[in-house]
Amino acid sequence: MTATMTAIRKPLTAAGCAAALFAGAAACGTVENLTAGQKVDRAVEELGEQKSLSFELGLHAKPSALTKLTGEAEPGEEMPPEFAKFFTGLRIKLSVESKKPLADSGEKDLVGVGMRVSGADGLLAEFRVVGDFTYYRADLEALGEAMGVPFPTVDELPESEKELRKVLEGKWVKVDNSELEQSRKGTSGSQEIDTKTQQKILKAVRGVVAREVTFTSKGGGDGTEQIVAKASFRDLLTGVFDKLRPLADDLPAGTELPTNKDLKEAPDKKIAVNFSLKNGDLTRVSVNLAALADNAKGTRLPLVLTFGKASDLSAPSGATEVPVGELMGPGNPFTGGMLGGGF
Repeated sequence: MTATMTAIRKPLTAAGCAAALFAGAAACGTVENLTAGQKVDRAVEELGEQKSLSFELGLHAKPSALTKLTGEAEPGEEMPPEFAKFFTGLRIKLSVESKKPLADSGEKDLVGVGMRVSGADGLLAEFRVVGDFTYYRADLEALGEAMGVPFPTVDELPESEKELRKVLEGKWVKVDNSELEQSRKGTSGSQEIDTKTQQKILKAVRGVVAREVTFTSKGGGDGTEQIVAKASFRDLLTGVFDKLRPLADDLPAGTELPTNKDLKEAPDKKIAVNFSLKNGDLTRVSVNLAALADNAKGTRLPLVLTFGKASDLSAPSGATEVPVGELMGPGNPFTGGMLGGGF
């Protein structure tokens, strides 16, 4: 499945970068002379004024569309129908709730943070960070089937990993946040970008995006408006990373920026990101991944980010506390990545 996974990963990464850059352009005030850009700017700022917010990301397309775009794979590397169904049905939803507006919130102000990963047939995994604990549950049987990597059954668990029984049964478990924090101290280097470096990055990117991106408005009725940001994808990425390379030493340990050779392999195509506003509020951002493919004629593969209120972030009752070492150990690599920040 190497070629197929590469075919998916490249456009997903490309589109994600483009959407983030275009949204950042407006939020950074790089398009002050453009009314459409100003509207996106205000809408992004208003997200930070919310106390309850959710983001949901997913491919809003038929499995057949994804299969068509990966049809150029070598014999034996074609995408199986179940994989196409899995990726087009996958939804990742992040929720956050705070006592203060999110833009002004610190860690102590947060009421809860959570993430749900669901597929076409229902919930695959979920975690919530509430108070002193992180809560987790998953349908590992469904997840294993979808990923092609089956997890052990309850009966197959070794005695040394019996704490994972509740996880395999799909029940809520919890780990102490202080233990999670302690487990992360063994990792090398900081994984966070400090405020000063963030400002350097925004300043570096600002001129590139202002030069490369154009914003246009497609007004609609009933308070709705569509704003489209367009740019040459390769030119945009090349310009941005040229500005970021001098800041490489300030980025988290292990960060690898693409080389000029890598960027020459990026699609040399126009990319458009669509911002949907309702009465001035940002409700949806979408980008057609098919625009980055070579065989996309007549095919649409929208990657969509929607905004709304946070899902339930209460502490689940009856959760069983388990040692963080067991939950993040080799017996359960999926939860290890999820709780350890690798998801």
